[in-house]
Amino acid sequence: MAEERAFEARARNPASLAGGPPNLTVLRADLMDPTAIGPAIAGQDAIVTAMRERGTRRLVVVSNSGMHVDEADGPVTRFAVKPILGRVLKHSFADMRRMEDLVRASGLDWTIVRPPMLTDGPRTGTYRAEIDRNVRGGNRVSRADLADQLLRCLADERTVRAAVAVAN
Repeated sequence: MAEERAFEARARNPASLAGGPPNLTVLRADLMDPTAIGPAIAGQDAIVTAMRERGTRRLVVVSNSGMHVDEADGPVTRFAVKPILGRVLKHSFADMRRMEDLVRASGLDWTIVRPPMLTDGPRTGTYRAEIDRNVRGGNRVSRADLADQLLRCLADERTVRAAVAVAN
């Protein structure tokens, strides 16, 4: 991570991100508990406004690839897996769609990173990434590889105002 940049992350178990760079602040938040996450994200809806006011241009956010169907998805994924996910995760997907819409309309230099199912595997550096399309056959990625891709997006001009799918 570039030393002049500061990063903030939310995690159920902040200790799992111990040993990160000194410019990374990790806060505890159970993202599956609405009563717990409320205070953790208070004011976060003002991020785009605050970024504009301060002249900060770069925004990289995490969404998911499960709610996006394209030609890279195989028939089982396209016609069975993703429709089921769409029903089960209807509210989460609606929130992510709203977030993606807000990010796109922000006027900032944004990147939306879309991982599939996250695993606890190690950073491999061998994951695949695709700009503005899903990764063919990509159904999982380690959190460590996702973090690596997020950092790569910060420096990759090709990802500005694009959605990047990432999968192992």
